Parts: sequence; structure tokens; C-alpha cells
Amino acid sequence: MFTSNILLCLSLCSFLALFSVSSVAVLLPTSPLTVGFYYNTCPYAEATIKGVVKSAISKDPGLGAALIRMHSHDCFVRGCDASILLDSTPGHPTEKDHFINKPSVRGFEVIDEAKLQLEAQCPQTVSCADIIAIAASESAYQLGGVSYAVQSGRRDGQHSLEKEPLDNLPSPFSNLELLKENFQRKGLSLEDMVVLSGAHSIGVSHCSSFSTRLFPSNTSDNSDEPVMDPDFARVLRSRCPKPSNNASSGADNTTIFEDIMS
Repeated sequence: MFTSNILLCLSLCSFLALFSVSSVAVLLPTSPLTVGFYYNTCPYAEATIKGVVKSAISKDPGLGAALIRMHSHDCFVRGCDASILLDSTPGHPTEKDHFINKPSVRGFEVIDEAKLQLEAQCPQTVSCADIIAIAASESAYQLGGVSYAVQSGRRDGQHSLEKEPLDNLPSPFSNLELLKENFQRKGLSLEDMVVLSGAHSIGVSHCSSFSTRLFPSNTSDNSDEPVMDPDFARVLRSRCPKPSNNASSGADNTTIFEDIMS
């Protein structure tokens, strides 16, 4: 299992490095990304970000997965432009407040702390988009011990629309063909899709994403899902509540650690 986790992390790191570059290239064709972009203007930028992320993960390991997810959700919508950080204003809700992102996307305080420290060192120099990208890289390192060089030079976006996550992010309820089409629209391959899906073996998942498979409404005996390992299904049923139509019950907010079988 240790070997498979390392291979997964290697694949994930390669994917994130490619994803960060390819997603921004469309937005900034005249501003190529480079490793060491802040070497002269803010030489301790990456070290500062990594230090903040390391400290945060040491207190809450789940933040590592959360920061990788934030990076992915940011890049899938408008490219890696940090538009996911923009707060809503009266009459203009942003992607940050879409139900896909709120409250499940977290770790904003880590980005805020990194930005605060960088502004004290190098005012108005390091973009929030680069902070998110470097934070995702450091998260992968802290969780799996594998690192990759992050190309920087992104610029922060100034526009964010609440409806765009639903239009761009892959749905957890999509079948294989819909998922393939979604990734292809972003210039990503089937292999990229598998790697990003494999990244979900870290962190936690909301039971509501799969509870209908554990407690099918058309049966009375809660028989095991045909394509799910029976023992695994029983473990999940012991930890996840039945789906509820009562939004105030709190059942839909129950989470479970990923990859519990291993």
C-alpha cells in the first residue's frame, strides 16, 4: 500500500504541475510561467508559502487535501487565476459561494496568512494565484513526500461568477463519458482524469456523495451495491447516516476519511 500511495502521489504531482501550466497558458499567452519567477523580486516567496502550509497541515492534516482541491476548483473554472478567493458583493455572488465550493472548499485562511506575510516582505509582488499553486505543491509534499517545481508568474483574475463552478467542474454524479468530455474540454487526457480522481484517496468525503448507493430507496433490506465490495459497503453504512430530506438534520454534512480500507 505504501508503494501504491507513492506512485499515486508521483502521478498527482505530475498532474498538478501540468495542470497549473496548461490551464493558465490560455489566459496569459504573453506571460510564460517560469520556475524561480520571484527569485529577484521576492526571493523568499516560496519558502514563506511552504512554511505557512507546513505549519497549517501540522495542526490539521486535512488542510493538505483541501488546498489541493482549492487549486483544482480554481483552475477548472477560469484557469489558475485565484478567482475562487473573490468574495461576493451585493447583487454579485461569486464562485466562492456556490454550493459546490461552500462550505466544502476550505483553507482560505492559509492563503490569507501566506499573503499577509508576503505583503510584509514584498508588497504587491506575489499573486494569490501563485500562492494557491505553490500551496498545493507543498501540500502534496507534506502528505506524500514527493515534490515538483512550480512555475510561477500567474496574475490574479478580477472576475468571478457564482454559476461558473456548475458549468465547469465535473459532477460527482457524472458517468464515465460525461467525465471524459468534461476533462477533454479543459485539454486534459483520460490519464489526467484518472490521476485527479485518485487524488481523492486523501482527505475526507461527504457521505451524501454516495449514501444513495449504500441505502438504495428501492429496496427494503439495504442489500450491498453490486459493484461495491460487500465488506466495504457494510463499513461505510456503519459510519454514514441514511440520506435525509431534512436539510436541518445535519446528516448531509457527515464526512468520512478516504481510503479507510487500507
